[in-house]
Amino acid sequence: MQHQTTVVVSRAVRGARASRSAQRGASLLEAIAYLGIAAIVVIGAVALLNGAFSSAGTNELAEQVNAIQAGVKKLYMGQANGYQNITNSVLSSAGVFPSTIPVDANGNATNTWGGAVAVTSPNVGTFQIQYSQVPQAVCINTVTAGGSWISVSVNNGAATTPPLTPAAATAACNSANANTIDWISS
Repeated sequence: MQHQTTVVVSRAVRGARASRSAQRGASLLEAIAYLGIAAIVVIGAVALLNGAFSSAGTNELAEQVNAIQAGVKKLYMGQANGYQNITNSVLSSAGVFPSTIPVDANGNATNTWGGAVAVTSPNVGTFQIQYSQVPQAVCINTVTAGGSWISVSVNNGAATTPPLTPAAATAACNSANANTIDWISS
């Protein structure tokens, strides 16, 4: 009877060892599956973040340009000579630039993407706001939004009454990260 019990116990031990070996392989396969799922989740999250950053950049640009436009109009409202002698330094001193646009001591303003922001007066009755180094997606979304502008031009193209159509905006905003947008206001 002793011998029979030993054989049964021996078979049970071998079966447990074999079972553990099978579980080790399954655990490795499960780990690979988990890593694969995690990679898919991370890729999806990165894609969503890129879209969110583009949307946030578009909103920030629109808010900045509208704030500058309103500030310039308010500052020059009572001036008989219109928008003559307008400079970034004057606008910075008057607090026209939003706090999200840094302006150095020389009046050089910089946007979120490291490009220049310049406000000038091409003639007595109008002023121009220029943003450079604008990413393509932000450029397209911004110029299709419209606004109270006389005209908008992209990359020194023809001035167009906003809003541009998505097809026209896509053709105009043809640089991945170096588009220049000019808004003209009165």
